[in-house]
Amino acid sequence: MNSKLQRLSETLERVLGVKPVAHVGELTVEVAAGRYLEAARTLRDHPELRFEQLIDLCGVDYLTYGDRPREGARFAAVLHLVSLTHNWRLRLRAFCADDEFPLLPSVVELWPGVNWFEREAFDLFGIVFEGHPDLRRILTDYGFVGHPFRKDFPISGYVEMRYDPEQRRVVYEPVTIEPREVTPRVVREEQYGTE
Repeated sequence: MNSKLQRLSETLERVLGVKPVAHVGELTVEVAAGRYLEAARTLRDHPELRFEQLIDLCGVDYLTYGDRPREGARFAAVLHLVSLTHNWRLRLRAFCADDEFPLLPSVVELWPGVNWFEREAFDLFGIVFEGHPDLRRILTDYGFVGHPFRKDFPISGYVEMRYDPEQRRVVYEPVTIEPREVTPRVVREEQYGTE
């Protein structure tokens, strides 16, 4: 770890009381769901940290991690933060306490640009952000059942949607996927390799 990351790591440990994990030149701080909003506010407002810009928030499903089932909580929100003042980057991860009803507080009041990212994590993973001003689906249809980025969501889904020109409207039908054998096929010109 270079001196800049070492200094940030020491500052985070002193201010937040959490030891960050260094991996491939980046730091990750993991906090409990109950401390998530407080930690985010501290990261933004503390003069030695000043993470004033949120780059991204994404939902993650850790049902399986790599090739084995993960121990502990399943759903997490991962934030990527930047301090323009100190030229630092940080990843903040908070696991939802309940896998049946994944819930975290919204950080929209801290970084207003996170609005659509939280909606996306809600829509695709089912993570509810308490206090979000407009938490509704953003990518799937209003009548869509389930959350398609969850690892236990069926690959073929439940229903498909298409426009029916005869009825002049969008219709929903059960998914129909014909099984097929995928075999590699080599296509070459007839004279290939003879010249």
